[in-house]
Amino acid sequence: MNRDAFFKQMLELVRRTSAFLPPDVESVLAIRQALENPGSKADLALRLVLQNIGLAKRFSAPICQDTGTIGFYIKTPVGFDQLALQEICCDAVVEATRKGYLRQNSVDSLTGRNTGNNLGAGSPVFHWHQHRHETVDARLILKGGGCENMSAQYSLPTTINGKRCDRDLEGVRDVVLDAIWQAQGKGCGPGFIGVCIGGDRAQGYDFAKEQLLRTVEDVNPVPELAAFEDRIMKDANQLNIGPMGFGGKLTIGGCKIGARNRLPASFFVSVAYMCWAYRRRGVVLDTKGNVQDWLYHAPGEFDHEPEPTSNVVDLGNKVAPGERIIPLTLPLSEADVRSLRAGDVVMLSGMVLTGRDEVHKFLFKGGDVPAMQGGVIYHCGPVVLEEGGKYRVVAAGPTTSIREEPYQADVIARYGIKAVIGKGGMGAKTLAACKEHGCVYLHAIGGAAQIYAQCVTDVPGVFLKEKFGSPEAVWQLVVKDFPAVVTMDAHGRSLHAEVADASKQELAGVL
Repeated sequence: MNRDAFFKQMLELVRRTSAFLPPDVESVLAIRQALENPGSKADLALRLVLQNIGLAKRFSAPICQDTGTIGFYIKTPVGFDQLALQEICCDAVVEATRKGYLRQNSVDSLTGRNTGNNLGAGSPVFHWHQHRHETVDARLILKGGGCENMSAQYSLPTTINGKRCDRDLEGVRDVVLDAIWQAQGKGCGPGFIGVCIGGDRAQGYDFAKEQLLRTVEDVNPVPELAAFEDRIMKDANQLNIGPMGFGGKLTIGGCKIGARNRLPASFFVSVAYMCWAYRRRGVVLDTKGNVQDWLYHAPGEFDHEPEPTSNVVDLGNKVAPGERIIPLTLPLSEADVRSLRAGDVVMLSGMVLTGRDEVHKFLFKGGDVPAMQGGVIYHCGPVVLEEGGKYRVVAAGPTTSIREEPYQADVIARYGIKAVIGKGGMGAKTLAACKEHGCVYLHAIGGAAQIYAQCVTDVPGVFLKEKFGSPEAVWQLVVKDFPAVVTMDAHGRSLHAEVADASKQELAGVL
C-alpha cells in the first residue's frame, strides 16, 4: 500500500463529494425546475439551488454547510489492510476539515464538546466489505443532520390517518408516503429516499442508506420493486409539498427500495431521507492507490476548471402576480416587520447573528448575548476559516428551525427579535410570539450554503466560540442582498402550515 497515494485520493474524494453535486442528481433538479410554475416559490427555490450548485463548483467549496454524517462504504480485496486504510481516511477527513471542505461536525454525546476535526467515537462511519477483485472501491456519502432527522422507521401493522397499514406492499407504500409527508420542508426537499423492507431495526436503517449509493436512473433488478419505486415516485409527487415545503410538483427526485429477510414477528420499513444536496461520490483504486475510475462521474467532468459563474444572487424577474421582492436594511423596525406578509420575498442587508441549538438552550436558561437585542437571528452553523487574523465564511446555509421551537418564543420576547431566519418552518408557539411581539420567520433556501456565503461581506466578531465550538457559536455576519421568503408573518399566517394542511388532504386522497 502506498500511503501517500491513498491519502491523496481519499482527500480528493472528500473534496469532490463536498463541493460537486453528482451529475445524475443535478440533472433531475434542472429538468424538474423547468416544470414548476414560473414565479412560484418552488421555481424560486430550485433556481437558487441550481445557482448554489454552480457556485460550489466554481469555488470548490461545500454545497451545504452541514457536513452531516461522513459515511464511507469501502470494498477491498481479501487480505487487504483495512485498518491502515481507515487510518488514512481519518487523516484525510482531518485535513479536509482544516481546509474547510468539511465543517467541524463531530460532538461528544456526553460532554457536548466538538472535537474540531470530525473524528471521535463512531465518526466517521465505516462500512467495510470484501470482494474478489484486486481493487479498492471507496464511496462516500455526506448526509446532513436535517435530512437525517427526517429518516423514519415503521413497524407493520400500524395505523396512519385512520387507515390500517398491513404487512404487504400496500402497507409499505402508505408508511413511506407518510414519512415523505412528515418531512415537508424540514429535510431540505426535494428529497431522495432509500427504503428497506424488512431486516431488523439496525440492518433496516443501514440497508435503506445503502440504497442511496444507487444512481437516480438505476432500475431495480427485482421487477416488483422497480414498479413499486415508480409508483412511490408518482404518488409522492402528487402531494404538492414541493421544494422546501413551499408547494410544487417536485417533492422527491428519486426512490430506491431494497428488501431484507425478516423475523416472523417483525416487519420493519425503514426510510432514509436524503436532501436535494445529495452528496455522494466514489473512486476505484488499485491496491497501490492509483485511480482506476471515478464513480458518479460525467466524462471529462474534472478535466477543466468549472466555467466562471456570477457570484451575484439572481432572483430573476419572474414573480407571481401580487407578490413582491422587498429590499430591507437591518436593523428592522416594528413598522418594517408589520408591513410584511407571508409570501413576500425579501433581500436583507445589514447585521445578522447566528444561533443554533446550544445557543437557544443557553439563552433560554438565562445566558445572555446582549448583541442580539432588537436583531435578526439566523439558524445557521457556518463553515468559517480564520486567515490572517480575519474570519472568512466558506459556507452559510440555514439549519432546520423546528428544533428551536421549545425556546424561540422566549428568545423573541426577551430580546425583541425582529426576524428569525431558518428552514422548514416553526410551530404554533413561535407563530404566536411573532404576532405578539412583531417578528417574522424568514425561510432561507435549505442547503444553499454558497448562495448565502456570497452574501456575507464581513464577520466583525463571534461570541461563545470557546464554549460551544465554531458551528454552535454566535457569529456576527454582515450580509448584503440576502434572499429569503416570509413564511410566518406578524399577523398570524404561516405558509408552511397551509402547505402541510393542503398536502395532508392530498395524502388522504392517495392513501
